Amino acid sequence: MKSLVKTFAAAALIAVSTFAMAAEGPRAKATKADINLSTADFALEHYVAVMTEGESAGVEQLFAADFNQKIQASNAQSNSRSEVVKSFKKQKGEKLNCTVSIDIIEESAGYMVAKVTSKFETFTKTDLVTLERVSNDWKVSKSINSYK
Repeated sequence: MKSLVKTFAAAALIAVSTFAMAAEGPRAKATKADINLSTADFALEHYVAVMTEGESAGVEQLFAADFNQKIQASNAQSNSRSEVVKSFKKQKGEKLNCTVSIDIIEESAGYMVAKVTSKFETFTKTDLVTLERVSNDWKVSKSINSYK
């Protein structure tokens, strides 16, 4: 009798867990990470985390549709939104060995310009980042990098 009770209890446990997983639905795991970009500061912090800490959640959400990146070096480069997103996704989990400082250059209700300085052991990367309000979120719309 005890073994019969245990069998029914195990069957009930399996059924309950199956129904619970089915209630979540297949989209539950497939949805993208929802990152809080409700303020320019949140968006800028997330941008720095993506750049320096290998954070890959919400990368698509972070950049404006018309985002572009310019790299000022001996051979100037320009990268599109899709190229930058792809690059940051490849860096998932890679943390850069640098110290970061952020200076807000200009800020208003609809845009922000910030200077993000990343100091590495042998060089410094300066990133001028423009963020703009798009609907209820803030997005990175432009980035200009230089190296010293």
